Amino acid sequence: MERMDWPARSPDLNPIEHVWDFLGRRLAARTLPPVTIRELRLALQDEWAAMPQQLIDTLILSMGRRCETCLAGRGRSYPY
Repeated sequence: MERMDWPARSPDLNPIEHVWDFLGRRLAARTLPPVTIRELRLALQDEWAAMPQQLIDTLILSMGRRCETCLAGRGRSYPY
């Protein structure tokens, strides 16, 4: 595995951040939001199971492009 130098002030490019955002939006869109920890756990499990595989595939396939963009911008999420 080749290690990539990570520029200072670079954004977190971890794809899981996008997954958490997706889950958070799905939970927020529910007509009855979870109130208890148990309800939250069950709701997250439901939303995780309903997450389209296409979302995961797209995030994985976009990693190279997003890393290149970050490096080209010297650590920023877009080049100046």
